[in-house]
Amino acid sequence: MHTKKIISAGEKLDKARQALIMVHGRGGNAEDILSLSTRLQVSGFALIAPQATNHSWYPLSFLSPSTENEPWLSSALSVLNDTVLEVINSGISKENIYFLGFSQGACLTLEFVARNAARYGGVVAFTGGLIGDKIYAENYQGDFANTPVLIATSDPDPHVPVERVYATTNILKDMNAVVTEKVYVNMGHTITLEEIKIANELIFKNKTSATQER
Repeated sequence: MHTKKIISAGEKLDKARQALIMVHGRGGNAEDILSLSTRLQVSGFALIAPQATNHSWYPLSFLSPSTENEPWLSSALSVLNDTVLEVINSGISKENIYFLGFSQGACLTLEFVARNAARYGGVVAFTGGLIGDKIYAENYQGDFANTPVLIATSDPDPHVPVERVYATTNILKDMNAVVTEKVYVNMGHTITLEEIKIANELIFKNKTSATQER
């Protein structure tokens, strides 16, 4: 089971008007994913990165039956849920909460937001898809209410089949997300400057100008 450990950067949570929750991949850590923020248009955001115990959110491939990734998967989803609640309790509304994940972190991010769909600020998934040996549509509920989502990946990718990316896009669109899907031929399992540029243009340019006093 994961021990909740959060690394923060950017604006202090009690003073920020937007928050970006950043989820690292297998073998990575919170500091790694936070370093990506220097290339993102997130000035003034609270930057929040949970750290997976032993650097992995769940032990097996995201395409394994979910039961085989338990109890780690449920524990990881609980860490994200607790993180979101902490942000909300600080006074930041859901529509001002953004998510970004890479690889295993992208899969976990997509799984979490699909299980808890709402109007978020935006979602960026660098190489990921919904979790499970198949898509279990009954796990997903809520309405994204036009939340902008970017899913970018390579075809082929050694860990994430492009077919799962397509299926994920379809589920999110059915839940009223505005999904931009970018598939790059032979890009490799990485994050490119082109993907970051698109994330800034499509997701972070849409950041709301919150008016509430903090």
